[in-house]
Amino acid sequence: MNFSTILIANRGEIARRIIRTAHDMGIQVVAVFVDADADAPFVADADQSVRLATGYLDGAAIIEAAHATGAQAIHPGYGFLSENAGFAADVINAGLVWIGPSPDVIGGMGDKLAAKRMAVAAGVPTLISVDTPDRASEVGYPLLVKAAAGGGGKGMRVVGSAAELDEAVASARREALSGFGDDRVFLERYVAASRHVEIQILGDSHGNLVHLGERECSIQRRHQKLIEESPSPVVDDAMRAAMGQAALQLGHSIGYQSTGTVEFLVDDATREFYFLEVNTRLQVEHPVTEEVTGIDLVREQIRVARGEVLGYEQDDITFTGHAIEARLCAEDADAGFLPATGTLAAFAPADTPVVRWESGVEQGSVVSVSFDPMLAKVVAYAPTRTEAAAVLALALERLHIGGVTTNRDFLAATLRHPSFIEGDTTTDFIERVRPSRK
Repeated sequence: MNFSTILIANRGEIARRIIRTAHDMGIQVVAVFVDADADAPFVADADQSVRLATGYLDGAAIIEAAHATGAQAIHPGYGFLSENAGFAADVINAGLVWIGPSPDVIGGMGDKLAAKRMAVAAGVPTLISVDTPDRASEVGYPLLVKAAAGGGGKGMRVVGSAAELDEAVASARREALSGFGDDRVFLERYVAASRHVEIQILGDSHGNLVHLGERECSIQRRHQKLIEESPSPVVDDAMRAAMGQAALQLGHSIGYQSTGTVEFLVDDATREFYFLEVNTRLQVEHPVTEEVTGIDLVREQIRVARGEVLGYEQDDITFTGHAIEARLCAEDADAGFLPATGTLAAFAPADTPVVRWESGVEQGSVVSVSFDPMLAKVVAYAPTRTEAAAVLALALERLHIGGVTTNRDFLAATLRHPSFIEGDTTTDFIERVRPSRK
């Protein structure tokens, strides 16, 4: 189905990112906003805007806004309702086009236990896990308690011994119930020296499915990503082919359409990889894939939603150069990365070096704890990894910013650290290497 107007059910930098591609395709855009975002840049960028009296999780109000403005399709971005199968179904039942995978796929992959079972059925390597705490001995220690309906590090606890298990499970269940409305947890083998490597997949409604290589996202705090890159410093052609094939096997088995990410845990000692989960949406870190492949993922999402054929096969996908993304956040690295608030007295990226800024703020923007603390994604692309890291560090250092405490200096120090340059980037990097936080 063709459409000429899209409503974006999101805010901030991802709303601006979608608007840019939509306008490049000749598509008008409707933004929705809450009072706190009335003066935000994404609202000004849109062709129309509708105030939400409640919030970005009010699916009924968002669908009503689409009908009122003549929007024929809804793009959910990431976060909020992007992986809500019920909302996706409601959009479709309202006669609108959902820009994303089917509600059935979203629902199936949103349940981590069900997703693991599907991965096993598809022949994808998985870590040993059990559904109930009384079977912890089958996993062994250390182990990881994970929320069955969760993500983003919520409801996740590392357990070193049986004596710690009951409290860890109870704590994880409380956090999972608060964050996802579902307190189910499961136990999984914990790999201490590991990397987070994910495969970008892209499928159409005609049975075509390709992968666009990997992203490494191992630099994390509180299980949440801070620096992402493509390609991974440890993934060679053979490993890329194996991981890509595993992702495609799973994607084909569930009839995947649109963009999606199959996440894997890589044992740093053995280079064995294991399925973690599938994110049925556009990822925050998608720009690094766009930079090394030359493929606009938002454009492909829109094309797939229109029913178009991808028009290319796996052998047509090529990878050139290296891209690294850093998440510039309003947070205090010296205080355990606690969120920071305030008004941006200054926000002016330097003209050089030339990098890609994906930002939802500007000078005068008010930063509160109501939303995610990320101010901008900064992406550097260069012929080599070393050069990309240096360019990104310099761009961060040359940013003129004031009024709000950020992790800018920590990010730059990480990118310049010898361990990062050498590719020694396991998920315990921050605790193990301790880059300067000032």
